[in-house]
This record gives sequence, C-alpha cells and structure tokens, in this order.
Amino acid sequence: MPDGSRSNGRMSPAAYWAALNAEQRTAGIGALLLIISTIGAFTVVELFEVLLALAVLVILRARARAFKLRLPLADGTAIALAGGISGVLILIRMFDRPVGQGLLALACAGIVAFGGIRDNVKRSTADDQVPPPPPARPNPLEGFGEAVEEATAPDRPTRA
Repeated sequence: MPDGSRSNGRMSPAAYWAALNAEQRTAGIGALLLIISTIGAFTVVELFEVLLALAVLVILRARARAFKLRLPLADGTAIALAGGISGVLILIRMFDRPVGQGLLALACAGIVAFGGIRDNVKRSTADDQVPPPPPARPNPLEGFGEAVEEATAPDRPTRA
C-alpha cells in the first residue's frame, strides 16, 4: 500500500533549478522562451524549433538529476548546436511572420546558444586545469629505525 508521499525520487522544479549552474539556467530560460516565441502561425519549422528546445530541456533535466546521459558531444556543445540550428530555422522563416516575433525568437535562440557556449567553455577550462597534488602524508615508519637500534643495542655495563 502506498504511504501517501509522492516523493519517489521526484524533484520539484525549484530543486531542478538549484541543481543547475548559471550557464545551464541561462540555456533553460532561453529554451523556454524559444518555445513561447513559436506561438502564432505554426509550421514544420516551428515544430523543429520546439523539438530542439525540448531536447535542451531534457539534457538539462538529466544533468540536474545527475543522470549519466551519454551524448557524442559535450552538453554545452549540444546545447549551443541546438541554439544555432534554431537560429538558422528562425532566419528561414524570418519574413513569413511578424518582425517582432522573428526577432524575439532569434534572441531566444541566441540565449540558448550563449548558455551552451559558456557551459562548454567553463567545463573545458575546468578540465584543462592540473589537479593539485595530493597532500603529503607523514611516514608512519619515520623514527622507527632509531627505536629498533635502541631496542637491539647491547646493554651497557653499569657502574656501581
């Protein structure tokens, strides 16, 4: 019988938000705005834009849950690529929809690409840094030789 709690490993949106870094949050906001910017005349091009934005959100959700998602690219590269492809798709339909909506959608795709590029740069510079050397541990046998010598040395005659 269920205990009534709905936790079951689920995270609230606030927990997802807290688990992401600033670059990933930027890409997530851009992806949500990109979905919103497709409101209006909806064609196959807008469908692809929405699918790319949803793919970005799925990647971010997987990273927030620490899920090992295997991609052939780094997360930042995949997110930046999705933003770039969305930008090209928006440019294809730029003159078929109102100018303001097209510019808004282009700005949203730029935000997604920017977040992906920043995430990629941040992770690549963190990977390039040399890890600090491990702290030096004291040798537990240091001084042991002196104790052995004292213990095995012949007894000195005592003067009476």
